[in-house]
Amino acid sequence: MQGPLASVAATMAERLAVRAGDDLVPTADVVMDTGFDLAGAPDVVWPWIVQLGKQRAGWYLPRGVERFVPRSRRAARVVLPQWQGLAVGDVIPDYGGAEATFDVVEVNPARHLVYRSTRRHTEVSWAITLTPTEVATETATGTRVHLRLRLGPVRRVRLAENLGGLFDALTIAGMAAGLEERLAVG
Repeated sequence: MQGPLASVAATMAERLAVRAGDDLVPTADVVMDTGFDLAGAPDVVWPWIVQLGKQRAGWYLPRGVERFVPRSRRAARVVLPQWQGLAVGDVIPDYGGAEATFDVVEVNPARHLVYRSTRRHTEVSWAITLTPTEVATETATGTRVHLRLRLGPVRRVRLAENLGGLFDALTIAGMAAGLEERLAVG
């Protein structure tokens, strides 16, 4: 895989690993794994992850893409204190429709965040895991951000895997680029 989607491809080890939240949809028909690297330790990346979302800090996109988004819908470019207190049981609006929400199921600061949702008859779990890494060009610590989306039951598995997987990879690639940009500024 080449281009921006290659930058969010999960490794085989990441796809095979058991993750927090896997038990929420134990018989998932579709599992989408993506991952990307950021320069910055997990405790630096975490505040950006915890404030992510609709009616919160938004969905991070690079400045070049966000200029086509109305100002009122652009994502935050700073860490906002009002969104740092995410707790188990909180309900977060989602971009999947007017009534779509995610329930916060697990919060392990600077390690992982797990959400759960139901979309019609499909159970959904979304886990974001942060793992410290060594940045190849420096001795500083970086972070591997891994995202796992589990869906089940799914009526049209191939459609969800192919079209849904492409959409997921594109949105994660945009978020990865937007986060990288924000972390570079400080």
